[in-house]
Amino acid sequence: MASTTRQQAAADKRRQILDAAVRVFARQGFHQCRVSDIADEAGVAYGLVYHYFDSKEEVLDTLFLERWDVLLAMIAELDAREELSPREKLYRIASFIFDSYRHDPELMKVIIVEVTRAANSFGLTHLTKIQEAYQGIARIVERAQEEGQFHTGVSAEFAALAFYGAVEQVLTAWIFEVLPHGEEDFDRAKEFVVETVCSGLDVGRTD
Repeated sequence: MASTTRQQAAADKRRQILDAAVRVFARQGFHQCRVSDIADEAGVAYGLVYHYFDSKEEVLDTLFLERWDVLLAMIAELDAREELSPREKLYRIASFIFDSYRHDPELMKVIIVEVTRAANSFGLTHLTKIQEAYQGIARIVERAQEEGQFHTGVSAEFAALAFYGAVEQVLTAWIFEVLPHGEEDFDRAKEFVVETVCSGLDVGRTD
């Protein structure tokens, strides 16, 4: 019992540090902050951060991988659901990502700005992992093409890049407050992104 309590306390402290890091990275930027800033934000001793993480790079890696693995699992689960149309699958992927921003904008800002768009640093480090999302979306499109629901004039790989690229551009516009992001705007964005991509893949169009 005591061991379980200690393990839970350690897990809670680790989570406290990760949550503080999100706030610091979002506010100051990853490269402008120090481990001591994370410790101060978390209200813990400087050395305790190093007890759980080797560096601030490992903290950012952890934040990214936690969220990205959830996204990858969700894409795979949707891909396996034969009762859903390809359009509905893509809508749910867009919904998951946009709702993630709605509920935790600081974390999504960190993931977009500090990882997926950081081509020469973390984006390059995690390129294989990032590409897994594109590949999962491409499989959904490819299966729809094989079943005659989407036309084949656009490759599944390019369609997946266009879909995720549109999603990421909307997120970036929200992060930098270029686009409004009220409740109605979140729902409208889901529809617009899916409609933009799926209309281009509709079998009613000529190859």
